[in-house]
Amino acid sequence: MAIRWGSYKVRGLYDELIRVAGKPRPAAAALCQYLRNLSDREIEEYKAAAEMAIHLMGVTFTVYSEEEGSIDRAWPFDIIPRIIPKSEWMQIENGLKQRVLALNRFIDDLYHEQQIIGDGVFPGSLLKNSVNFRKQCIGIDPPGRIWAHICGSDLVRDKDGAMYVLEDNLRVPSGVSYMLENRLVMKRVFTDLFENQNILPVDDYPSQLYDMLAALSPRAVEKPEIVVLTPGIYNSAYFEHAYLAQQMGAELVEGRDLVVDKDNCVYMLTVEGLSRVDVIYRRVDDMFLDPEVFNPESALGVAGLMRAWKAGNVALANAPGSGVADDKVVYSFVPEIIRYYLNEEPQIGNVPTWKCVNKEDREYVLEHIAELVIKPANESGGYGMLIGPQATQKEREHFKKLIRKDPRNYIGQPLLTLSTAPTLVGNRVEPRHLDLRPFILTGPDSVQVTTGGLTRVALRKGSTVVNSSQGGGSKDTWIVDDEGL
Repeated sequence: MAIRWGSYKVRGLYDELIRVAGKPRPAAAALCQYLRNLSDREIEEYKAAAEMAIHLMGVTFTVYSEEEGSIDRAWPFDIIPRIIPKSEWMQIENGLKQRVLALNRFIDDLYHEQQIIGDGVFPGSLLKNSVNFRKQCIGIDPPGRIWAHICGSDLVRDKDGAMYVLEDNLRVPSGVSYMLENRLVMKRVFTDLFENQNILPVDDYPSQLYDMLAALSPRAVEKPEIVVLTPGIYNSAYFEHAYLAQQMGAELVEGRDLVVDKDNCVYMLTVEGLSRVDVIYRRVDDMFLDPEVFNPESALGVAGLMRAWKAGNVALANAPGSGVADDKVVYSFVPEIIRYYLNEEPQIGNVPTWKCVNKEDREYVLEHIAELVIKPANESGGYGMLIGPQATQKEREHFKKLIRKDPRNYIGQPLLTLSTAPTLVGNRVEPRHLDLRPFILTGPDSVQVTTGGLTRVALRKGSTVVNSSQGGGSKDTWIVDDEGL
């Protein structure tokens, strides 16, 4: 199993570590040399050490199945990291900041003047049919007019080496805890690598998150009361909710732990009585947040929460209604949104997208469905989509009917040849496709991007589906200072 890069074949793909004929990219040269010098026994020991660390730290994710219900499984992790040079990352970071700034301006506009619709840049019909536009949020002014405080934008690299934004996650983006845990595992296993390479840190994310949330507090107090609102232990991201609360020193609460008093303030029930809450990092979907305003049967939210938020007595991150921009049809307009609000050209491109709501685009998608990836506007986790080249004729015909029935709900995109990275598969190193989810924090005074993000890898050979719920795993992401390389 000793790693021999000369036998590692990329075959026309863009590989994140290896160029051609076993030659590493400059930023990955030191890592590749290190791995080449490892014996079979050492590689097995490192793999076992990583698995043991994941077990001891209790890093799990939840999979749902009809037969067995919810199952907690150990986080699937590959010990060969993905490397991006710092010089390239700085361009990506600037592009992500630009994108989130424009999207926040867009969301705020939709809940106020709707100038982008009046100016004919964004169709009003799309807003009318948006499942994530909340009329209850019209006219509300969150702190700094910021709606999406935490954003996870998924990036992919095509075979030409260009990086694209595949989608934006603006409601309750998840995965950052796995990014942090991946780094902790690698530091335990490869201590000497971190001593000898200039790998930019991600460990400061919890403190950055805390500072951003604290800056939203409606009260000018030295230490605002921040809570993480979780749906509970059966939620697939509960590990992350508990992890982030613990790392920030915040309280982890469920809806039953909070109450809105007559003064339209939110209080936490404690053994010492009621304690005023200033900021809620909510991991509960809009429709379950407040039974007074949304789903009256919800037991996950807090009655009166929207009243308290509207009165300016509590901050919510992300703000209700921010999901209006977390829509794959809206995604296709982001380049125009950036130009409209910022008068700038996008620094990171979108994947070419056909909107089925447009007649010409719809006809093209129906005619070329065998070549395209079809995605519903508001699904996540890789569910509800069709990968045309891998689908059966019956599946394609089924999706044609779905598109004709509800064209607003579907987009078509080309099947990109995602970049690969060396991955340990059994006793061999093989290329596997991957993506990247960086996290962007937007506060009243600053925008910060994680130096790297969560790299998700499709562990099944030839697959481009990276979601852990569909057989994917992850890698640590190293942003390496390449100055002088």
